Amino acid sequence: MNRLLRIIGHCGISMGLLAVTAATASADDFPNKPVRIIVPYPAGGTTDMVARMIGDQLTVMWKQPVLVDNRPGAGGIVGTGAAAKSPADGYTLLMGSVGEFGINPTLYKKLPYDAAADFVPVSLVAKVPNVVVISPAFAERARVTTLAEFIAYLKANPAKVNMASAGNGTSTHLAGELFQRMTGTQMSHVAYKGSSPALADLMGGSVDVMFDNLPASIQFVRAGKLKALAVTSAVRSAALPNVPTVAAAGPVEGFDASPWFGLFAPKGLPAAIAQKISRDLARATSDPAIQAKLREQGAELAPNSPEAFAELVRNDRRKWGEIVKLSGATVD
Repeated sequence: MNRLLRIIGHCGISMGLLAVTAATASADDFPNKPVRIIVPYPAGGTTDMVARMIGDQLTVMWKQPVLVDNRPGAGGIVGTGAAAKSPADGYTLLMGSVGEFGINPTLYKKLPYDAAADFVPVSLVAKVPNVVVISPAFAERARVTTLAEFIAYLKANPAKVNMASAGNGTSTHLAGELFQRMTGTQMSHVAYKGSSPALADLMGGSVDVMFDNLPASIQFVRAGKLKALAVTSAVRSAALPNVPTVAAAGPVEGFDASPWFGLFAPKGLPAAIAQKISRDLARATSDPAIQAKLREQGAELAPNSPEAFAELVRNDRRKWGEIVKLSGATVD
């Protein structure tokens, strides 16, 4: 009997070693075919821009195509749900954001996936501030040129200003909700399926304001098609150094709502592959020219380890969950 147990034990150890060896070999060989990055928003928004930028760099490094697959809808839920159901082999990744992983778990009563259990955090990619932008037509009609004047207008016209967002549960939505909460104002929320259609309507005059991710709006601010009142980060953005923070310009003491974007994989991804993707991403984006290019667009590259990214996601799930509860926002 003892001999049988020893044999079984040795077999178990051998199988474990074989599994570790197979996972390592698989990681060394990864990728040997095209890799897909699901973006849960339309082309043209910040999530899409960041995904395509790193996709181009990884394509060169891996000598395999890295393809962006846009799956917009329901504030990022459609694409995130599709990613959760994909094989956990590293060949399908998700460009997730604080919206899907920090906000939606509290904002939505039901989700088709578990943000904590159904995904493996692979690496943070970039951090960006949001920017409070209004159309020149609204600025002229409301006689608003500063954030303080905008707040005064909101207080004098409760629920009469239309606030666009990239979708329910996105950082562009919750930054606006937090702003209303902290300023004692009220706006009418209009949710879109991504930043691009929201910005089009903002510039067209159908909506009045948006708390958009800076990289998606910055070209329109520089071209004079949108007016930037403030950035939502704790410090000014190097991309728009003359635009104040919400905290300083409101003033709205303590206001800080800065989203991030990062790579996730379906649960079950071997740790060795997650580590390899993380290391390769850091190498692929280490070129100062690439970093400067993204910084010019209002984003800061910040790749890290799967463990560090997982901790960030956990902390922000708590932080944004509290913001959602304080705002009173909810989606059935």
